[in-house]
Formats: sequence, C-alpha cells, structure tokens
Amino acid sequence: MEKIKIYQADAFTDSLFSGNPAAVCFLDTWLADETMQNIAAENNLAETAFLVKVKDYFEIRWFTPAVEVDLCGHATLASAFVLFECLDYKEPVINFFSPRSGELKVSKEAELLYLDFPTDIMHKAGHIPLIQNGIGIQPTEVYRGKTDFIAFLENEEEVRNLVPDLHEISKLEARGLIVTAKGNEVDFVSRFFGPQSGIDEDPVTGSAHTSLIPLWSEKLGKNEMVARQLSKRGGTIFCSNRGARCLIGGKAKLYLSGEIYID
Repeated sequence: MEKIKIYQADAFTDSLFSGNPAAVCFLDTWLADETMQNIAAENNLAETAFLVKVKDYFEIRWFTPAVEVDLCGHATLASAFVLFECLDYKEPVINFFSPRSGELKVSKEAELLYLDFPTDIMHKAGHIPLIQNGIGIQPTEVYRGKTDFIAFLENEEEVRNLVPDLHEISKLEARGLIVTAKGNEVDFVSRFFGPQSGIDEDPVTGSAHTSLIPLWSEKLGKNEMVARQLSKRGGTIFCSNRGARCLIGGKAKLYLSGEIYID
C-alpha cells in the first residue's frame, strides 16, 4: 500500500475557514491521471495540487473534482506555503513548472507569498446572451481570455448581490466566468463561477487575476492594486502588473496534514 503525504491550507487569507482551501500532495513520481483525478474527487475541494521534485524545481499539476486545469493560483500559493512553512524550504523563491502553463515562481516577502504568473491576453467580446442569462445582468463589457470569460458590471453591489444561473453559465465554452467591478474599499472586486469545471463558485481564484490585473491596471491607470473576491468565504489579493508577467500576492493558513493510502 502506497502512502502519499497530503496537506490542506486556506489560501489568500490570514485566518482559517476563509479564503480558498486547497489540498497539496507530494509525489515521488507521477501517478496515473485517473488516480490523481480520483484523489481530487475524493478530496472534494476546488483544487488539489500534485507536485514532483525535479532537480531544483517542482513539477506541478492541478485537478478539480472533475477535470485537470491549465493553471490554478490558490493551489500554487498553498503549495508554496507548505514548502516554506512545513517543509523548511530555504530559498527565497520556489520554481515550479507546469506542463500546461510553463515556468511559475513563488517568492516570499514577510508573511506574503507572491505568485509570478504569465499575464493573460484578452480579447474584447460582443454581447453573449448566455452570460446575461447566467448572471441576470447585462454586462457593460465582456472579454475572453485563454480560459475564461470576464464580464464587467457597474458596481460592487451588482457583483456582490447577483444570483447566478449555474445551468446557463455551464453552457459557456470556457473554464468559467469571472464577474468584476470597481471596488468600494479596494481597487476591484470579483466573483468566479465554473460549474463546467466542477466548481459552482470558487472562493478565491488566483489564476483569474492573470486576466483581471492587466484589465484593471489599464482602467485605473495604476500597476499596484488590492482586490477582493466576494465569495462567501472571501479573500484578499495583492496585485502587481509587470507587463508580460503579473504578481498575485496573498497569505495562507495550514488546516491539516496527513497521509493518503492507495493500493
């Protein structure tokens, strides 16, 4: 019987039971895709990250309970947190490599961890009835990124109070839908819906900010921003626009550690 070390941490928060929980599994070698998908489904969290150490970096892959995804910010943040805080990683920067997203870095500055991710490239989209049907509000603008649609609303209250029609949103040919507006007390706010990826509403979506950061940087005329994701659990994201790259910062808290037993 094989044992796999597993950790669970809440990302983009400084207190337990908020932010976005992610599982982190450390492997000696890659398991079969089906096995990793089954583990992610058993964990039943928005994301489970799997890592294999290769020389001076870590290969990383991410699975929702339903599918493998190209990029996940909060599970990468949780992975770095576990390495720094639980496994005594000494270097100031952790190098990750994703087969789907390339080189990724996480640096530590005091209590904040910063994801260094490639900035998404967005294209403006026209009116998409499925989006309006899915959120019950006509967006002021819609963009399409590599994996998600991004819908701009008039204000924070519209984002906070909307009641999604997840069946309609699930028809979008994308990982999910990001809904965003200018914030009242932060620079911008957002919510993320991904029923087609097995996540009805994600608590805090780091990877969505690879799309949001360049868009809001241009709209607000600033490169350093603070964002808030308005899910029930909520989370705070520290954002920096670096052109082709962006920094996505947050804190994390350890919830549990243990072992998985598989045949």
